[in-house]
Amino acid sequence: MGERNYPLIRRPARACDRPHGGGFLLAIGIDPGTATTGYGVVSLVGQKLEVITLGVIRTSASWNLADRLLYIHDQVSSLCHEYKPDLAAMEELFFNRNVRSALAVGQARGAVLVALSQAGLPVLEFTPLQVKQAVTGYGRAGKQQVQQMVQRLLHLDELPRPDDAADALACAICGLHSAGYAALGKIR
Repeated sequence: MGERNYPLIRRPARACDRPHGGGFLLAIGIDPGTATTGYGVVSLVGQKLEVITLGVIRTSASWNLADRLLYIHDQVSSLCHEYKPDLAAMEELFFNRNVRSALAVGQARGAVLVALSQAGLPVLEFTPLQVKQAVTGYGRAGKQQVQQMVQRLLHLDELPRPDDAADALACAICGLHSAGYAALGKIR
């Protein structure tokens, strides 16, 4: 097996370092999973939210677990390097009856957290209730309700798809609501 060179922690440009004074915040939301990890990058300019990119990182069930986690890590690292977000947001690990599924999500979550840490990002973690509350105003909103509000808040022509990317956008919005307004006062 070849050696892997691990870079020193790099500190990407932040809002205050951007050309022309910045004046906006950028958040990456992540919805981790070993098969599919959703991501969404959202900007906050003044009080306007805008989607920059969204998508999913897919791994094959035929890959061994270590390769799947490494791929997720590397893809999240690439996203952080390309978009230089100011913060990251994701849901806390939620345990339900399916322990196997929770373990798989936890492993993918670990790979994501390492990538975000290497990028020097503060990671804001929220319960599903907090994400729903931030996006819809109601902590027990259904998935369809959350997607419709994400669509409205980001001025999208249609519902964001796939679901993993929509969930990641909701996390990014929650992160910006939570951290954005305090930080905006510092970068204006």
